[in-house]
Amino acid sequence: MADAAPPAPAPRWLSAAQELLAKVGATQGGAIEQASQWCADTIGAGGLVHLFGTGHSRIPVEEMFPRYGSYPGWHAMIELSMTFIGEGVGTNGQRQAMYIERMPGLAEVILSNYEFGPGDAMMVFSASGLTAAPVEMARGARRRGMRVIAVTSVAQSMSADPDPAAGARLLDEADLVIDLCTPPADALSIIDNLATPVGPGSTIAAVAIVNSIKVRVAELLTERGQMPPVITRAAVVGQEQSRGLFEQAYREHARRLAHVIARQGGG
Repeated sequence: MADAAPPAPAPRWLSAAQELLAKVGATQGGAIEQASQWCADTIGAGGLVHLFGTGHSRIPVEEMFPRYGSYPGWHAMIELSMTFIGEGVGTNGQRQAMYIERMPGLAEVILSNYEFGPGDAMMVFSASGLTAAPVEMARGARRRGMRVIAVTSVAQSMSADPDPAAGARLLDEADLVIDLCTPPADALSIIDNLATPVGPGSTIAAVAIVNSIKVRVAELLTERGQMPPVITRAAVVGQEQSRGLFEQAYREHARRLAHVIARQGGG
């Protein structure tokens, strides 16, 4: 019988992604723990951790709630004008989204739709951390008394000047910074005879960070006897219990969110 062929090496991007996640784990553990403690304090007290990102930074925002393995306490603030970019060109194209996220004052308009609780927190995602919307979102949240956690690439942010409309970097407006550890170009793979790198890394890093926070917060809330219901698949707990957990989680989310949107756009 012929010897089995040796395993193929991991594709280049997978190897780079593994190195990236290892770097995040080795360098950002303290910041992730601090963020988890703050988020557990907020959710345990009945409040919300608000999450905001533009462009592809919408992805980690949607990772937190609602989906299987998630629980109430996370509020995804998704503005379609800056995130619904799948067509690339034409209606809802990337050009419009990039223009809109650089508009000064827009974040303040978004924030004016909500009545934030005294213990609420804000988590803002932006790989570059240079454009007006995420920077002003962090600034406005801090002005309202919220702790602000920035998830951004320090190397990418420091590789360019902030947008004049923003006047600062996201990392300057945050109480806590979690570094995505991605390079200035974001993309991780260099290909021979190709001048531009390929394969962005910020999404996988951001998703790994927020799930690390989600799990640690669940541990903390469980220890404190404050854990909300977790949306769980029927394959794990059975159809009836799965449906019950879904309804409990959504009722709890609605209860918390009702306090935040009660005034619906009062100035």
